[in-house]
Amino acid sequence: MRDSRTSMAKLRQNHQRASNPGTLIARGGIFAIIIGVLYAIFSVLDVEVFEPTASDPTSTSTNSGNSTSSGATKMSFLPSSNGQVVHHQYYSMSYREEFEQPEWVAYRLTKDIMSGPHVKRDDNFRSDPLVKTKSATKYDYKRSGYDRGHLVPAGDMNFNKTAMSETFFMSNMSPQIHNFNGGVWRELEEQTRDWVRQYKTMNIISGPVLTEKPIDYIGDNDVAVPAGYYKVLMTEGKTPRAIGFLMDHETSDEPLQSFMVTIDEVEAATGLDFFKGMLDPKEEERLESYIDKKAWRVNEKRYQTRREKWNYN
Repeated sequence: MRDSRTSMAKLRQNHQRASNPGTLIARGGIFAIIIGVLYAIFSVLDVEVFEPTASDPTSTSTNSGNSTSSGATKMSFLPSSNGQVVHHQYYSMSYREEFEQPEWVAYRLTKDIMSGPHVKRDDNFRSDPLVKTKSATKYDYKRSGYDRGHLVPAGDMNFNKTAMSETFFMSNMSPQIHNFNGGVWRELEEQTRDWVRQYKTMNIISGPVLTEKPIDYIGDNDVAVPAGYYKVLMTEGKTPRAIGFLMDHETSDEPLQSFMVTIDEVEAATGLDFFKGMLDPKEEERLESYIDKKAWRVNEKRYQTRREKWNYN
């Protein structure tokens, strides 16, 4: 197993690189016709009708990003984008057609939403209708030797059927080695949920490191197999905290602490800009250039389970 510092260096080295109006018409009158025509126009323009509720994890967020697809998630912390920004109801992404996967996915998760009833995983893998260039398909992964690795975890979105179902769009998948997907990546996902319970609210951004040369390509659509992955987290409240993770795409026995880096380091490795304009510039600089590992304690029992079981399943 390679030294974790060597692993980090590898990921940083190349960072530069409608409603039908016919009913109204039938009821007669010029006024009804006008109303019907206006309604049809707004339907064509795809005006959003979703209104988040107080229990929705995105309900207090607004979007300052440059959207190219309609949806309901409107968050203020979307990163810079080199692809098509797609808003689903419970998360947003920037889809890179040349890699057939997102460069980032972003969503807000709260302790309250996680504490409610849970729905079962539905495994409804399917193409994403909002990706204009068409997303990868489940057949790209067939007999490839790689897992369909979630970037927005199904476990983060089990609070209702729509949220769960949205995680199974193929646009949310990235080809992952099984013992990475079910090993260190799984541990980080589960640990993140623990931190959400601790800090009440978390802004979460994850994705592959696409500035590195892919390991491989799979399927008829040439889906890139990334060389590494990242995750960045920021809490909310009076004293926000932030942390980043950079991981080589491989099975690892290293503890999660060895993958902890600053947000600045993730930005250097990915070429992306996270949380810009969300905070006072001095506060943003402080959060992105420093991490307090004591504030991000990990579950040692889970780490041992990963080393002893998950890495060999």
